[in-house]
Amino acid sequence: MAFVQTAAGALHYETVDRTAPWQARGLPVLFHHGIGSSAMLWRGWYPALIDRFPLAVFDMRGCGHSHVPAPGFGWSLGLMVEDLFAVADAAGLERFHLVGESIGGTVALAAAIARPDRIATLTVSNGAHLGATIGRVHAWKKQLDEGGSAGWSRAFMPDRFHADALSGAQWDWFEAQQAQWQPDAILAALGVLVGTDLTPRLGEITCPALLLHPDGSPFIPVPVMAELHRLLPDAVLNVIGPARHGLPFSHAAQCAALLRSFLDRRGG
Repeated sequence: MAFVQTAAGALHYETVDRTAPWQARGLPVLFHHGIGSSAMLWRGWYPALIDRFPLAVFDMRGCGHSHVPAPGFGWSLGLMVEDLFAVADAAGLERFHLVGESIGGTVALAAAIARPDRIATLTVSNGAHLGATIGRVHAWKKQLDEGGSAGWSRAFMPDRFHADALSGAQWDWFEAQQAQWQPDAILAALGVLVGTDLTPRLGEITCPALLLHPDGSPFIPVPVMAELHRLLPDAVLNVIGPARHGLPFSHAAQCAALLRSFLDRRGG
């Protein structure tokens, strides 16, 4: 178990390098999950990538083995970008492919703007560049006040997944790990997301970009992702269904196969 110490607390990360000696070795891939998830989200993506690409994942601040801030902590998008590069530096990733989902996708966009020299390609799954467009989040505080993290997680699951999208074991695991998030961290991170607007700077992202989006996210309508596709100079959009906001988990193999094809074609 590896940690990087930052001025604002420690972040837990893991690296996996099982590249095959007969494969042309690619640049590493760094993954950033979203609110309510954890580094474990990406395990279903490993089989499609691991023979060619070193992989790095981490628990974002506020969850898992990473620092869980006390109420009143100064959350910001800039801090989340700093966290991402702190993990990249600790893992020895000088230049890398970056994958983010949900708020992790928003952080990934901001990271590609802040340090374009470090990002080879960008992948955004079920994420948005404009927080004000995100729907249904007004209900989260009420759910947390009334049912705590467990009640919020239970209510959130149908927004994440169609009823037949997961096995029973997958459903129970995801709901349980989501419930481990602290209410203050959920609402603080959400506040950063809703207050974000990267629209004026999206034209600065010149690296190839892959956009993966569910056809039925209750938070980010498809037209929002279509607008992101229009605004990025070099992007390809895949709308996947039937899927909801938990696309990277419910459709892990499909998403990873699309990423592998994209990296084989554009990630050299």
